[in-house]
Amino acid sequence: MTTCVLDACALIALLRNEPGGEDVRTLLADEACRCFVHAVNLCEVYYDCLRNYDEAQADQMLADLTACGLLLRDDMDVGFWKKAGHLKARGRISLADTFAVTLAEREQAVLVTSDHQEFDPLLAAGTLPVDVRFIR
Repeated sequence: MTTCVLDACALIALLRNEPGGEDVRTLLADEACRCFVHAVNLCEVYYDCLRNYDEAQADQMLADLTACGLLLRDDMDVGFWKKAGHLKARGRISLADTFAVTLAEREQAVLVTSDHQEFDPLLAAGTLPVDVRFIR
């Protein structure tokens, strides 16, 4: 079984039908793939939807993602948030993305994103403890 962690950029690409969104849809539809999202990253998607639409549509988006098989994780034990903090201290990465990376590491999963600006420098520096799959 394949395990993926989707960051906010990947989910926003799906919801907006942007390039790469179809790749995310395929992952979610694949019965041999478990797709996780950390609550912090889902919060980013939620507030993006609130900014662009309204609360009813944002809540519907959450329901639709759950119906598609997206698995929400809200890990926040001490070891988890400390690991996220170490990632943030070592490099230029958003705090939210440290939670996606830490969840991917915990689940031995591939991180799925479209965010080259955030992750390319970290990959080049060899500071990411997980594999990254870019959807575009």
